[in-house]
Amino acid sequence: DTNTLLAISSRDAAMRQLASAVNEQLRLLRSQRQRYQQGDREVKEAIANLSHDLRTPLTTISGYLELMGRQQLPPDAARYLTRIGERTQAMQTLTEELFRYSLTVSAPPLQLQPVDLRRALEETLLSLYGAFAQKGIAPVPDLAEPGSRFLLDAGALGRVLNNILANALKYSTGDLTVTLNREGVMTFSNRTAGMAAVDVQKLFDRYYTVETAQNSTGLGLSIARRLTGQMGGRIGAAYHNGCLTVTVDFSAARLPEDAPKTNL
Repeated sequence: DTNTLLAISSRDAAMRQLASAVNEQLRLLRSQRQRYQQGDREVKEAIANLSHDLRTPLTTISGYLELMGRQQLPPDAARYLTRIGERTQAMQTLTEELFRYSLTVSAPPLQLQPVDLRRALEETLLSLYGAFAQKGIAPVPDLAEPGSRFLLDAGALGRVLNNILANALKYSTGDLTVTLNREGVMTFSNRTAGMAAVDVQKLFDRYYTVETAQNSTGLGLSIARRLTGQMGGRIGAAYHNGCLTVTVDFSAARLPEDAPKTNL
Protein backbone atom coordinates (compact mmCIF):
# COMPACT_ATOMS: atom_id res chain seq x y z
CA ASP A 1 0.00 0.00 0.00
CA THR A 2 2.94 2.34 -0.38
CA ASN A 3 3.63 5.00 -2.98
CA THR A 4 7.22 5.50 -1.80
CA LEU A 5 9.91 4.42 -4.20
CA LEU A 6 13.14 2.78 -3.07
CA ALA A 7 16.27 4.89 -2.80
CA ILE A 8 19.65 3.25 -2.21
CA SER A 9 23.11 4.69 -1.68
CA SER A 10 24.96 1.60 -2.86
CA ARG A 11 26.91 1.84 -6.11
CA ASP A 12 26.65 -1.90 -6.63
CA ALA A 13 25.22 -2.43 -10.13
CA ALA A 14 23.15 -5.47 -9.17
CA MET A 15 21.60 -3.71 -6.17
CA ARG A 16 20.80 -0.63 -8.24
CA GLN A 17 19.25 -2.82 -10.96
CA LEU A 18 17.14 -4.62 -8.34
CA ALA A 19 15.95 -1.33 -6.84
CA SER A 20 15.07 -0.04 -10.29
CA ALA A 21 13.03 -3.17 -11.04
CA VAL A 22 11.17 -2.92 -7.71
CA ASN A 23 10.41 0.76 -8.33
CA GLU A 24 9.05 -0.05 -11.78
CA GLN A 25 6.69 -2.58 -10.19
CA LEU A 26 5.65 -0.04 -7.57
CA ARG A 27 4.81 2.51 -10.28
CA LEU A 28 2.79 -0.09 -12.15
CA LEU A 29 0.95 -1.11 -8.98
CA ARG A 30 0.17 2.53 -8.15
CA SER A 31 -1.21 3.10 -11.65
CA GLN A 32 -3.38 0.00 -11.48
CA ARG A 33 -4.66 0.93 -8.03
CA GLN A 34 -5.65 4.40 -9.25
CA ARG A 35 -7.51 2.94 -12.24
CA TYR A 36 -9.33 0.47 -9.99
CA GLN A 37 -10.36 3.15 -7.49
CA GLN A 38 -11.56 5.43 -10.26
CA GLY A 39 -13.51 2.62 -11.91
CA ASP A 40 -14.99 1.54 -8.59
CA ARG A 41 -16.22 5.06 -7.90
CA GLU A 42 -17.69 5.35 -11.38
CA VAL A 43 -19.56 2.05 -11.04
CA LYS A 44 -20.99 3.02 -7.66
CA GLU A 45 -22.05 6.42 -8.96
CA ALA A 46 -23.63 4.81 -12.04
CA ILE A 47 -25.62 2.38 -9.89
CA ALA A 48 -26.80 5.17 -7.59
CA ASN A 49 -27.80 7.39 -10.53
CA LEU A 50 -29.51 4.59 -12.43
CA SER A 51 -31.53 3.36 -9.45
CA HIS A 52 -32.48 6.95 -8.66
CA ASP A 53 -33.59 7.59 -12.25
CA LEU A 54 -35.73 4.44 -12.25
CA ARG A 55 -37.83 5.72 -9.35
CA THR A 56 -39.82 8.26 -11.38
CA PRO A 57 -41.02 5.97 -14.20
CA LEU A 58 -41.83 3.19 -11.75
CA THR A 59 -43.89 5.60 -9.64
CA THR A 60 -45.71 6.74 -12.78
CA ILE A 61 -46.42 3.13 -13.80
CA SER A 62 -47.78 2.37 -10.34
CA GLY A 63 -50.06 5.40 -10.56
CA TYR A 64 -51.53 4.33 -13.89
CA LEU A 65 -51.95 0.76 -12.66
CA GLU A 66 -53.90 2.06 -9.67
CA LEU A 67 -56.16 4.09 -11.98
CA MET A 68 -56.73 1.07 -14.21
CA GLY A 69 -57.57 -1.01 -11.16
CA ARG A 70 -60.53 1.27 -10.46
CA GLN A 71 -62.07 0.45 -13.82
CA GLN A 72 -64.51 -2.34 -14.53
CA LEU A 73 -62.32 -4.94 -16.21
CA PRO A 74 -62.95 -8.48 -17.43
CA PRO A 75 -61.77 -11.13 -14.92
CA ASP A 76 -58.75 -12.13 -17.00
CA ALA A 77 -57.66 -8.50 -17.48
CA ALA A 78 -58.07 -7.80 -13.76
CA ARG A 79 -55.94 -10.83 -12.93
CA TYR A 80 -53.24 -9.77 -15.37
CA LEU A 81 -53.32 -6.26 -13.94
CA THR A 82 -52.81 -7.63 -10.43
CA ARG A 83 -49.77 -9.58 -11.52
CA ILE A 84 -48.31 -6.54 -13.28
CA GLY A 85 -48.85 -4.51 -10.12
CA GLU A 86 -47.07 -7.12 -7.99
CA ARG A 87 -44.08 -7.22 -10.33
CA THR A 88 -43.94 -3.43 -10.47
CA GLN A 89 -43.93 -3.27 -6.68
CA ALA A 90 -41.13 -5.84 -6.57
CA MET A 91 -39.15 -3.72 -9.06
CA GLN A 92 -39.69 -0.63 -6.92
CA THR A 93 -38.44 -2.48 -3.84
CA LEU A 94 -35.37 -3.74 -5.69
CA THR A 95 -34.59 -0.28 -7.07
CA GLU A 96 -34.92 1.32 -3.64
CA GLU A 97 -32.70 -1.21 -1.90
CA LEU A 98 -30.14 -1.07 -4.72
CA PHE A 99 -30.02 2.70 -4.31
CA ARG A 100 -29.57 2.37 -0.57
CA TYR A 101 -26.85 -0.22 -0.97
CA SER A 102 -24.93 1.94 -3.44
CA LEU A 103 -25.06 4.78 -0.92
CA THR A 104 -23.94 2.48 1.89
CA VAL A 105 -20.81 1.18 0.16
CA SER A 106 -19.72 4.69 -0.84
CA ALA A 107 -20.88 6.55 2.25
CA PRO A 108 -18.51 8.76 4.28
CA PRO A 109 -17.19 7.52 7.64
CA LEU A 110 -19.83 7.00 10.30
CA GLN A 111 -20.32 9.57 13.05
CA LEU A 112 -20.13 7.61 16.31
CA GLN A 113 -21.95 9.15 19.28
CA PRO A 114 -23.51 7.86 22.52
CA VAL A 115 -26.78 6.12 21.64
CA ASP A 116 -29.56 4.69 23.79
CA LEU A 117 -29.86 1.27 22.16
CA ARG A 118 -33.11 0.36 23.89
CA ARG A 119 -34.85 3.54 22.77
CA ALA A 120 -33.64 3.08 19.19
CA LEU A 121 -35.01 -0.46 19.15
CA GLU A 122 -38.34 0.62 20.63
CA GLU A 123 -38.73 3.40 18.06
CA THR A 124 -38.01 1.04 15.17
CA LEU A 125 -40.54 -1.50 16.46
CA LEU A 126 -43.18 1.23 16.77
CA SER A 127 -42.48 2.52 13.26
CA LEU A 128 -43.24 -0.95 11.84
CA TYR A 129 -46.26 -1.63 14.06
CA GLY A 130 -48.73 -1.22 11.19
CA ALA A 131 -46.81 -3.58 8.92
CA PHE A 132 -46.64 -6.25 11.62
CA ALA A 133 -50.33 -5.83 12.45
CA GLN A 134 -51.23 -6.25 8.79
CA LYS A 135 -49.51 -9.64 8.79
CA GLY A 136 -51.05 -10.64 12.11
CA ILE A 137 -47.72 -10.51 13.95
CA ALA A 138 -47.53 -9.15 17.50
CA PRO A 139 -43.84 -8.66 18.41
CA VAL A 140 -42.93 -9.80 21.92
CA PRO A 141 -40.17 -7.54 23.31
CA ASP A 142 -37.92 -8.48 26.21
CA LEU A 143 -35.70 -5.45 26.66
CA ALA A 144 -33.15 -4.61 29.33
CA GLU A 145 -33.82 -1.73 31.68
CA PRO A 146 -32.74 1.69 30.36
CA GLY A 147 -29.27 2.83 31.28
CA SER A 148 -26.66 1.26 29.04
CA ARG A 149 -25.43 3.43 26.18
CA PHE A 150 -23.31 2.57 23.17
CA LEU A 151 -20.95 4.43 20.84
CA LEU A 152 -22.77 4.04 17.51
CA ASP A 153 -23.98 5.97 14.48
CA ALA A 154 -27.69 6.65 15.08
CA GLY A 155 -28.62 6.69 11.38
CA ALA A 156 -26.72 3.49 10.56
CA LEU A 157 -28.18 1.79 13.65
CA GLY A 158 -31.69 2.70 12.51
CA ARG A 159 -31.05 1.12 9.12
CA VAL A 160 -29.64 -2.05 10.68
CA LEU A 161 -32.67 -2.48 12.93
CA ASN A 162 -35.15 -1.61 10.20
CA ASN A 163 -33.58 -4.09 7.74
CA ILE A 164 -33.55 -6.91 10.29
CA LEU A 165 -37.17 -6.34 11.23
CA ALA A 166 -38.15 -6.03 7.57
CA ASN A 167 -36.48 -9.42 7.07
CA ALA A 168 -38.63 -10.83 9.90
CA LEU A 169 -41.72 -9.50 8.12
CA LYS A 170 -40.73 -11.43 4.99
CA TYR A 171 -39.90 -14.72 6.67
CA SER A 172 -42.06 -14.95 9.79
CA THR A 173 -44.99 -17.35 9.82
CA GLY A 174 -46.77 -15.42 12.57
CA ASP A 175 -44.51 -14.53 15.50
CA LEU A 176 -41.50 -12.41 16.50
CA THR A 177 -39.56 -12.22 19.74
CA VAL A 178 -37.07 -9.38 20.27
CA THR A 179 -34.60 -9.36 23.15
CA LEU A 180 -31.93 -6.91 24.30
CA ASN A 181 -29.61 -7.27 27.28
CA ARG A 182 -27.55 -4.61 29.04
CA GLU A 183 -24.39 -5.76 27.24
CA GLY A 184 -25.86 -4.73 23.89
CA VAL A 185 -26.72 -8.15 22.46
CA MET A 186 -30.01 -8.23 20.53
CA THR A 187 -31.84 -11.25 19.14
CA PHE A 188 -34.72 -11.36 16.67
CA SER A 189 -36.43 -14.77 16.57
CA ASN A 190 -39.38 -15.97 14.53
CA ARG A 191 -40.75 -19.23 13.20
CA THR A 192 -40.33 -19.66 9.47
CA ALA A 193 -41.07 -22.36 6.96
CA GLY A 194 -39.15 -23.60 3.95
CA MET A 195 -35.70 -22.69 5.24
CA ALA A 196 -32.64 -24.84 5.75
CA ALA A 197 -29.30 -24.38 7.49
CA VAL A 198 -27.63 -23.62 4.14
CA ASP A 199 -30.06 -20.74 3.58
CA VAL A 200 -29.13 -19.17 6.92
CA GLN A 201 -25.43 -19.21 6.05
CA LYS A 202 -26.16 -17.20 2.88
CA LEU A 203 -28.72 -14.74 4.26
CA PHE A 204 -26.11 -11.98 4.51
CA ASP A 205 -24.85 -12.44 0.95
CA ARG A 206 -25.79 -9.76 -1.56
CA TYR A 207 -28.87 -10.61 -3.65
CA TYR A 208 -29.37 -14.01 -1.98
CA THR A 209 -33.01 -14.92 -1.33
CA VAL A 210 -34.99 -18.00 -0.42
CA GLU A 211 -38.26 -19.00 -2.00
CA THR A 212 -40.34 -18.05 1.03
CA ALA A 213 -39.30 -14.38 0.80
CA GLN A 214 -41.95 -12.64 -1.29
CA ASN A 215 -40.57 -9.66 -3.23
CA SER A 216 -37.21 -10.02 -1.49
CA THR A 217 -34.12 -8.46 -3.03
CA GLY A 218 -31.45 -10.00 -0.80
CA LEU A 219 -29.87 -6.63 0.02
CA GLY A 220 -31.37 -5.79 3.42
CA LEU A 221 -29.26 -8.10 5.59
CA SER A 222 -26.18 -7.49 3.47
CA ILE A 223 -26.49 -3.79 4.26
CA ALA A 224 -27.12 -4.60 7.94
CA ARG A 225 -23.95 -6.70 8.10
CA ARG A 226 -21.82 -4.00 6.47
CA LEU A 227 -23.09 -1.23 8.76
CA THR A 228 -22.87 -3.40 11.88
CA GLY A 229 -19.25 -4.21 11.11
CA GLN A 230 -18.43 -0.54 10.48
CA MET A 231 -19.73 0.25 13.98
CA GLY A 232 -17.58 -2.48 15.55
CA GLY A 233 -20.43 -4.93 16.04
CA ARG A 234 -21.12 -8.49 14.92
CA ILE A 235 -24.17 -10.02 13.28
CA GLY A 236 -25.09 -13.62 12.59
CA ALA A 237 -28.01 -15.99 12.17
CA ALA A 238 -29.00 -19.49 13.22
CA TYR A 239 -31.86 -21.83 12.35
CA HIS A 240 -33.09 -24.44 14.82
CA ASN A 241 -36.34 -26.39 15.03
CA GLY A 242 -38.08 -24.16 12.52
CA CYS A 243 -37.02 -20.92 14.22
CA LEU A 244 -34.76 -18.30 12.61
CA THR A 245 -32.71 -16.17 15.02
CA VAL A 246 -30.69 -13.13 13.97
CA THR A 247 -28.22 -11.93 16.61
CA VAL A 248 -26.59 -8.49 16.71
CA ASP A 249 -23.81 -7.92 19.23
CA PHE A 250 -22.77 -4.34 20.03
CA SER A 251 -21.09 -5.20 23.35
CA ALA A 252 -17.75 -3.89 22.07
CA ALA A 253 -19.35 -0.45 21.65
CA ARG A 254 -20.77 -0.24 25.18
CA LEU A 255 -19.82 2.90 27.08
CA PRO A 256 -18.81 2.92 30.76
CA GLU A 257 -21.57 3.80 33.19
CA ASP A 258 -19.77 7.05 34.12
CA ALA A 259 -19.49 8.26 30.50
CA PRO A 260 -21.06 11.69 29.67
CA LYS A 261 -24.86 11.45 29.51
CA THR A 262 -25.28 12.65 25.93
CA ASN A 263 -27.82 10.35 24.30
CA LEU A 264 -29.39 10.08 20.87
